[in-house]
Amino acid sequence: MSVCLAVIAKAPVAGRVKTRLCPPCSPEQAAELATAALVDTLRAVAATPATRYVCVLDGAPGDWLPDGFEVIPQRGDGLDERLAAAFEALPEPTFLVGMDTPQVTPRLLMRAGDALLRPGTDAVLGHTEDGGYWGIGLRPGHEPRALFEGVPMSQDDTGAQQLDRLLDRGLAVDVGLPTLVDVDDITDARHVSVIAPHTGFATTMRGMGLADPEPEPWLERLTSVPR
Repeated sequence: MSVCLAVIAKAPVAGRVKTRLCPPCSPEQAAELATAALVDTLRAVAATPATRYVCVLDGAPGDWLPDGFEVIPQRGDGLDERLAAAFEALPEPTFLVGMDTPQVTPRLLMRAGDALLRPGTDAVLGHTEDGGYWGIGLRPGHEPRALFEGVPMSQDDTGAQQLDRLLDRGLAVDVGLPTLVDVDDITDARHVSVIAPHTGFATTMRGMGLADPEPEPWLERLTSVPR
């Protein structure tokens, strides 16, 4: 697949990541869960055919980073600036995913890459249930700063505003990817551990005794990860 796959991530340091998991987690537990989510994501990316693998990183790489990944430091203040800088540094067709959806699979990433390479497509956007987005792909020929800077991040309409920005700049956007749950709080974490029970993230949740032993009915209905 002639696509670069990138993961934008923050080094999983206690007190700096997944702070909305505290409580019930301690800062150290939150960092351990962040590590598990990041490892699951990187493994899924590494198992997907691509021309290039990149980690766009805030912080220092650790032993969680697989072989074969280039590391590019994040640049900019807000996430909007950091996304723009990441795509500026990656001039080939690139699909970029965050570290908060450990249920992502190689099959889903291949689907995203195929959509990005489809003739007539300029961008691909995968939304999250909280109104954000878990992945975005761009083909070259567009100015990243015009596409990202000023889009408000971490809001319940971030995904909608990002889509509007892409459309306003004349891009043809594929929005056919599944909507995923990203892990922000403990409810999200339990949700993901139910729909993706074989991930390292779910195993870590169970090992900490944080997985819900009696899932809510709406969780019981979720038996598979979107493909």
